[in-house]
Amino acid sequence: MPERLSDRLAAALTAQIDSGALRPGDRLPTEAQLSARHGVSRSVVREAVQRIKSRGLLLSRQGSGVYVAPPPAHRPLAFDPRVLQSMEAVVQVVELRRVLEGEIAALAAERSTRAQQAGLRRSMKAIDTAMAAGRDGVDEDMAFHRAIGEATGNPQFTRLLAFLEQYLREAMRVTKGNEARREDFLRQVREEHRAIVAAIEARDAAGARAAAVGHLLNGEERLVKGGVIRRSAAAVARRPRRVR
Repeated sequence: MPERLSDRLAAALTAQIDSGALRPGDRLPTEAQLSARHGVSRSVVREAVQRIKSRGLLLSRQGSGVYVAPPPAHRPLAFDPRVLQSMEAVVQVVELRRVLEGEIAALAAERSTRAQQAGLRRSMKAIDTAMAAGRDGVDEDMAFHRAIGEATGNPQFTRLLAFLEQYLREAMRVTKGNEARREDFLRQVREEHRAIVAAIEARDAAGARAAAVGHLLNGEERLVKGGVIRRSAAAVARRPRRVR
């Protein structure tokens, strides 16, 4: 995804706020000054400033200008929009997801109900049905991982995974497209999903953790084998040992 000028300017101004170069109460340079300083149009400046305002980092004072806002008591979670611009950056988000989903699967093994476990089985079948019908299966795959989050009984995990989805959806389309080109990849994915669900059903927290982490590590390896990313962009973490 090409970087927009407004994204670049918003990131630069936000970095100045985060570093303390622009402190709470400081007046932002005028629209004309920012336009000249960064070599962009005034419409780009307005869009960038509005984006930062929407995050609560800037505030306008009638007839006076735009100022750096006091630090909020609760700052919303957000990623730099540039995270979407390369597969390497997306792999970094996948790495974050891997850390989260390992523990989520472990908690699901400890807490899931029989009804939730049956739902995981249905979610797996929905992925196979979508692929057999010629669809990419992205929505169904994400629903499967959300269902694991729901099986923890902690709604915060579900909300966090839903937040990450906006950064992962296009990357998952690439992943699913890569897997659809090779029957061995599809077979591996099905087996990995089954391993996660089997461990959850067996109340094997360590096994569920290892299966979930291994699934995401294997997904990165399939991207390497498919020529989608270079090995240097894939996570280099060692595969976890199964601990009992």
